[in-house]
Amino acid sequence: MIELSNEQLTIKVAEKGAELQSIIDGEGREYLWQADPKYWSRHSPILFPIVCSVENDTYTVDGHEYHLPRHGFARDTVFTLVAQSENKVVFALHDSEDTLKVYPYHFNLAVSYRLDGNKIHVIWHVENTDKREMHFQIGGHPAFYAPGCEADKPLKGVLRVDNPDQLKALKSHIDGSVEMTEVEIVSKDGLIVFDDEFFANDSVKLHNSQTSSVELLNPDGTVAVTLDYKCPIIAFWSPYQKNAPFVCLEPWYGVGDPRGYKGEFKDKPMMNHLQPGASFMSEYVITIG
Repeated sequence: MIELSNEQLTIKVAEKGAELQSIIDGEGREYLWQADPKYWSRHSPILFPIVCSVENDTYTVDGHEYHLPRHGFARDTVFTLVAQSENKVVFALHDSEDTLKVYPYHFNLAVSYRLDGNKIHVIWHVENTDKREMHFQIGGHPAFYAPGCEADKPLKGVLRVDNPDQLKALKSHIDGSVEMTEVEIVSKDGLIVFDDEFFANDSVKLHNSQTSSVELLNPDGTVAVTLDYKCPIIAFWSPYQKNAPFVCLEPWYGVGDPRGYKGEFKDKPMMNHLQPGASFMSEYVITIG
C-alpha cells in the first residue's frame, strides 16, 4: 500500500489493481467506501480493457473468441510501482502471457494519482505496443460514502450535475448489458435524487457527454465530493436491494455490450481505437469538500 499525504488529504493506493483504497481529510473523515464484502468488496477499481460486460463473457477479435469477466482484468492484476514522489505515484501494467490469453493485444497501461490540495488527479495512459490497431475501453469506479446514510438503512441522497436540462440515460439491464435507446432521468436544475430503486436496472448511465461534473451533496446541501471528467459517460451505481451506504460515480470511456450483441469487439459502441505506437491519455479529478 502506497500512501500520499498533504495538509488536506491522505490517500492510500494498493499495487493490486492500482486501486485507490482510502481518502481521508484533515479531520480524519474517510470518504471512500471501505469494501465491506457484505455489500461490495471493492473501493475504486480500474475498468480495463472493457467496461461492464461482454455478451456471455465472450467477445470476438478477427473471428477468434476470447473471454473476459465483467469490467476486465486490470482490477484483479498486480501493477508495478514505477515512480513515487511527495505528491504523486505511478503504477504500470503491461501485457503478459496471461493477459494475451484473454485480450490479444500488446499494451502498456499507466495509472497515476496526484495530490493537489483537496484534489486527487487520477490519470490514465494507454499505449499500443502492438503491430496492429488496438481496441479497448477504460473507466473508473470510485465508491463514496453517501452522506447521512447508514448501513442496512434506506439509501437516499442527492447528486448535482452541471446540466440543468432534461437528462437521458442508456436503457440498462442488471446483467450489465445496455440497449442503445434512451430513458429520461428525473432531475430538476441538475439535481438528481437517488434511492435504492434508482438502481433497480443496474447503473444509471448518462451518455453523449451530457455532463462534465457531478457533486455528491451533504444533507444540508453543501458539497461532500465533486468529480470532474471529460469522458462520454458518467455512471451512477449502488448495489440494488442491499441498503449499502455508498454511491459510485463512474467516469467511462466505453459501455457494456448491447443486449444480444454478436459483432466484432472493434465494432461495439463506444470503443476506443489506437494505431500501433499511439497512446491515449485522460484524467478525472476528485475534489473533497
